[in-house]
Amino acid sequence: MRTTRTRVRTFAGASLLVAAAMLATACQNSDDASGQSGDSSSSAKAEAEAGKDTASGSSTAGNSNSDSNGKSSGTKGDGSGADVGNGEKAAVGQECGANDISWSTRSETQAGGYILIIAKAKPGITCVLPAELPTVAFGSDGTEAGPAEQAVGEAVTLGKGTTAYAGVNPKTTNENGGKELNSIIVAIGAKDPNPVSLPVDTITVDKPIVTNWHTSAADAVPYDGGTDQ
Repeated sequence: MRTTRTRVRTFAGASLLVAAAMLATACQNSDDASGQSGDSSSSAKAEAEAGKDTASGSSTAGNSNSDSNGKSSGTKGDGSGADVGNGEKAAVGQECGANDISWSTRSETQAGGYILIIAKAKPGITCVLPAELPTVAFGSDGTEAGPAEQAVGEAVTLGKGTTAYAGVNPKTTNENGGKELNSIIVAIGAKDPNPVSLPVDTITVDKPIVTNWHTSAADAVPYDGGTDQ
């Protein structure tokens, strides 16, 4: 009888142990699941926050050149011309080069005979002849014409129907002699990189002179020591 009771007690104890083990296992699984659920929720939240930050950063970068009213605050184009303030620039007349101009010459009889140089801007070009003598040279030695006027004239803007004239007296001496030539070389100032050669009637060159640019052919008659004005 005692033996039976002992077996019953042993069996009951074993059952209790098994139940306790199962309960502990169940609790552990529940805690693990809870932990995993918490980790997953935290991860998802972190990813959402990161995405929000990324979107916010992109929006900020995209609007870096805009002010609070949505207007662009970027720098204005550089452009060309003279700075007149506030980042704005005003157009400035381009200085003429010899290759911007349609040239022609004409022989005149006043002042003992001279060459009239005629300058017109090519189609579509507006440019400025500076307030200085045109550079006129003769022959292979590059003899240059001196000033026929006592003062430098005003700048002339070519284009829109404006024509400029300069008069060249190739020989201002009374002595015989000089170089016999049939062309002259003209440039817009000494720094013009593209001078042009213009045909003329045969001329004798000895101490030549040239006038400033004028908008009237009558003002471009060269006299030794000054024009007729």
